[in-house]
Amino acid sequence: MEGSFTILSVQNLSVSFGSKQGFHKAVDHISYDLHQGKTLGIVGESGSGKSVSSLAIMRLLPTPPAKVEATGITLNSESESISILGLSDSKIRNIRGRRIAMIFQESMTSLNPIMTVGYQVMEPMMKHLGYRKSQAFTEAVKILEQVRLPNPEQIMGRYPHQLSGGQKQRIMIAMAISCKPDVLIADEPTTALDVTVQRSIIDLLKQLQAEMGMSMIFITHDLGVIAEVADDVAVMYGGKMLEYGTVNEILHHPKHPYTQALLACRPPINIKLRRLPIVADFMHTTPEGELINTGKGIEEMWLELTVIEQNVQPKSNEPILVVQGLTVNYKQGKHIVNAVNNVSVQVKRGEVLGLVGESGCGKTTLGRSIIRLVEPSAGTILFDKNDVASLDGRHLKAMRKRMQIIFQDPYSSLNPKLTVGYAITEPMLVHNLHHNKLGRRAAAVELLNQVGIPASAMQKYPHEFSGGQRQRICIARALAVQPDFIICDESVSALDVSVQAQVLNLLNELKERLSLTYIFISHDMGVVRFMSDHIAVMKQGEIVEYGEADKVFFTPQQEYTKSLIHSILV
Repeated sequence: MEGSFTILSVQNLSVSFGSKQGFHKAVDHISYDLHQGKTLGIVGESGSGKSVSSLAIMRLLPTPPAKVEATGITLNSESESISILGLSDSKIRNIRGRRIAMIFQESMTSLNPIMTVGYQVMEPMMKHLGYRKSQAFTEAVKILEQVRLPNPEQIMGRYPHQLSGGQKQRIMIAMAISCKPDVLIADEPTTALDVTVQRSIIDLLKQLQAEMGMSMIFITHDLGVIAEVADDVAVMYGGKMLEYGTVNEILHHPKHPYTQALLACRPPINIKLRRLPIVADFMHTTPEGELINTGKGIEEMWLELTVIEQNVQPKSNEPILVVQGLTVNYKQGKHIVNAVNNVSVQVKRGEVLGLVGESGCGKTTLGRSIIRLVEPSAGTILFDKNDVASLDGRHLKAMRKRMQIIFQDPYSSLNPKLTVGYAITEPMLVHNLHHNKLGRRAAAVELLNQVGIPASAMQKYPHEFSGGQRQRICIARALAVQPDFIICDESVSALDVSVQAQVLNLLNELKERLSLTYIFISHDMGVVRFMSDHIAVMKQGEIVEYGEADKVFFTPQQEYTKSLIHSILV
């Protein structure tokens, strides 16, 4: 639909948060226009201010501690203009959800766990449109069909915990579009979703926008997503808007080094890199906060880092791990669920096996069963020629020293009541390493140094760190017992692309320096191909394709593998 007028105008918006130390500016004088029927993509890393700016537009920030200032935030229609900042609380509640709606980032925490999802879709229509309960129910079923949820009448009666991540995200979309808003703000609606689910959500939003004539603000950290959805793009960093233009200008002729860094951080499809570029390769910040350009472009950086193909001999012909016929069954009520079905793989010493597939395919269960965090129902697991399945007591404990795991969510896998220093030294104490407390502390400081975290972190708690820093701490904890083999379970899926690149580079550096072997679990084929020597593709508990990474990636044999590759957002 051709954008005929500016439906939302934001002029010189600033947001500050008060604390004992004074005011911290989270958003610093940003301006943009959203045109009717068009999509504005706002892209940047965590902490750049992109979500805060949208919450300010919705008047959802508590004041205090937030202080919102702007020359103007205006919502327009063909007949009137409304100043958002000038509205009373009761009037903004009538606008919010009716004229401007928002899809929040965390579907699990944004949905009410004690209400059915059906009621949560019905509620805005009863509030804003005056629908009776029966009328709202009928409309809600139609909306669930519109967002392509199966058996909508059954889903109406379910609670959030009974739905998958992709289904919960569709419920959030259904709630947001229930009153046919003029402006839809989508805040990271695809983060941490499987690539195939991510693409289906993007396609759904584009279809709904075309059908309903909505204008959309799409917030993300991923320029691959922006390429799919946006007409115009605003790039944010440190609360400031660094670059603003059409999607073609931003993606093909980026002017700011930060934009170039975001474009370069994702693993490229057509070349193999030794390491991924990071933001520091393109720019750095002075102590005064000034951004300095290093002068390097994307192509120049990729050329420097491209792997030169040579006839390199394999690191080892000897597999450190051999899995044969592994099966894991769960009892669910009267039914037996076959989570992993007759899987056989092997990993050579010093190499990386990429395990890829959608949520629910069994890849995490397979990883956990290999190290006996989940008990296998059948099959053999040989680690360095030792039968893992038969170990118990001190022998299992000794094996666990050599086989470690980095979990998907670094926040929930770290005890919030324990300092980082204790979290890292505790495994050393369990396995009697480094003789005494002083020795363990020195070893923990050295590990933090290896993963790029300062020694001062030893006294701090997990909540005092960013997501990328917490993941580095989890890596340090996994290394604390000097393992030979590590399972990386979706260890970068929820991170910003720039932080993801740093963590992937770190894992590769540690692999080479410490002679580690990995199983790298992910739903992102692009990331798996960058990390892996071999790839195993999982679907419904079975390995459906298995081979050398580039062969699987460039000449896939199975339609399912092709769909995973096709879903990569370039």
